[in-house]
Amino acid sequence: MKPVVSEECIGCGKCEKVCPVLAIEIEDRKAIIDVEVCRSCGNCEQRCPVHAIEMVKRDKPFVAKVEVDDVDQEKLKNICRNAKFHPEQLVCYCTGTRAKEVAAAILKGADTPEKISLATGIRTGCKVECIQPVLRLLEGAGITPEAPGGYQWYGKTATVWDVTDEVKEKYGKRGFRFDEDRELLDDVIAEKGGCK
Repeated sequence: MKPVVSEECIGCGKCEKVCPVLAIEIEDRKAIIDVEVCRSCGNCEQRCPVHAIEMVKRDKPFVAKVEVDDVDQEKLKNICRNAKFHPEQLVCYCTGTRAKEVAAAILKGADTPEKISLATGIRTGCKVECIQPVLRLLEGAGITPEAPGGYQWYGKTATVWDVTDEVKEKYGKRGFRFDEDRELLDDVIAEKGGCK
């Protein structure tokens, strides 16, 4: 699918602010969409207040994918470990993107969530949850990107590795097993096969 902008466009800029790959610019009070950059997420169509964008079938399909075999595998694994992901872990259920593909994209120069989305397709399904692993993987590579001037991504949420001793103490008595969960996840990340 690709977006087509009609004459009803009022140039409000909402579509520009929600595009996960920054494929939209407002020029002369009209949305201009770079279809070659667009990853067909439909965010622009869904958020347009005057319904001036319609998703239509593309003439030729495309695949957003990063090859992982042609990068340094140890560097790839280190990025994943630093981000607390197993390389094979799915980090975007909508697109089926795995941590290793995001890490490979980073190793190939993708240094922002938008560039990673462009390369891998991550964040073009539900467009909500997968910003978290992208930010964690960038951080795992030592990269701290600046948020673009829109609504494309949220900050990171806490993980089991971020739980404070105070929270563990308070909720541990209610049946939560933070340390056991962390140990299991550490085993999975280290490829020790923590699940039995």
